[in-house]
Amino acid sequence: MDVSGLRDLPVFCSWSGGKDSALALHEAIRAGAEPRLLVTMLTEDGIRSRSHGLHRSVLEAQSDALGVPIRFVGATWADYEPGFAQLVGAAVESGASTGVFGDIDIAGHREWVEGVCGRSGASACLPLWNRDRADVVSDLLDTGFKAVVVAVRDQVLPESLLGRVIDREVLGEISATGADPAGEHGEYHSLVTDGPMFKRPLEVEFGEVKLADGVLFRDVRVAD
Repeated sequence: MDVSGLRDLPVFCSWSGGKDSALALHEAIRAGAEPRLLVTMLTEDGIRSRSHGLHRSVLEAQSDALGVPIRFVGATWADYEPGFAQLVGAAVESGASTGVFGDIDIAGHREWVEGVCGRSGASACLPLWNRDRADVVSDLLDTGFKAVVVAVRDQVLPESLLGRVIDREVLGEISATGADPAGEHGEYHSLVTDGPMFKRPLEVEFGEVKLADGVLFRDVRVAD
């Protein structure tokens, strides 16, 4: 579905907590969509997001700041697809049969989300699809979002980027390494802490760094 077809349509958003899902949801809202639900896959213990390693409490705080409820399912990578299909089914039951996704240009990702949505009675909308990757992150800054780097792929980007606010200087440092400034292949992950959809900024504090599956994750918690 094209973003122009979202006017007055209740939608759910595949929510990573990061920049691409936030910008995609913003574009959907600008097109007239009504955000009904955020859906996020967690690790099998239900503690952290499967993609970005964000603690569940941080995602819940984002949901509260956005004024949009969030729903989780925990799963292993082997059980990821049926778990996500469960979330899509719950969104459809809530009245939101169109999902918003932040994918940019990886065809396999689009095929997967469209397939899972279709089998679960939903359609998929990808507002950022086929945009220039550098333009996507530039639009993020121009729109007024604030995001911090929470994960970097080891041996691809330096650990020193963790915890830094994404600005043009940081994007320049990422590009200088030869990595994609949009991080579309998982070079880095982010956490959005403020933006035009937020009722208030998300205050966070940073903890230790851990290496898992070749990715360095900086622990993030909601500030007291």
